[in-house]
Amino acid sequence: MGNEDQREGILFVVSAPSGAGKTSLCRELIDTFPEIGQSVSFTTRSMRAGERDGVDYHFVDHLVFERMIAANQFAEWARVHGNLYGTALNTLEQATEQGIDLLLDIDYQGAAQLKKNCTQGVFIFILPPDLSELERRLRSRGTDSDEVIRRRHEVAREEIAQAVWYDYLVVNDDLTSAVDKIKSIVTAERCRSVRSGELLQQIIK
Repeated sequence: MGNEDQREGILFVVSAPSGAGKTSLCRELIDTFPEIGQSVSFTTRSMRAGERDGVDYHFVDHLVFERMIAANQFAEWARVHGNLYGTALNTLEQATEQGIDLLLDIDYQGAAQLKKNCTQGVFIFILPPDLSELERRLRSRGTDSDEVIRRRHEVAREEIAQAVWYDYLVVNDDLTSAVDKIKSIVTAERCRSVRSGELLQQIIK
């Protein structure tokens, strides 16, 4: 670790409608910057094949989740497609204090809550080239019914309308190009003078 790391951790918040390729982009970003931590959200949805508790999500039932809400243990939480998702407050606080950059993959509802309270947050929205391509990607999964795809398509319109208040918009028409853009965002944000006050003081001394 060099002097450039003497700063608070940055929270990179990434949102996208289903089918925009957010998961693949986040995976590529972590491969490039393995020092970036991944915030593991809590959820009430069922575990899918290949997922691991504590790695992909913390899987809990509704009662546990609601108790955490009542105890103000979430930095943000939201209901998405009938399930609850939330980010534990202590996860973000620890990362910030320890100077660890953190990647948070959440929907726009949770991101909006964080936007109000997180001064170190960097908000990135992943867009599909168009809604027709989004629907094609959803159907290519082969995991959702026509009704589920229709509902996700409708929700996508609402989500995309919220993208205007994000700091950055990245169109995922080509994975390599989209990854390069997100890498550039991370690098630029780490170099911002507002985050480097301690570095400047060390050099002056």
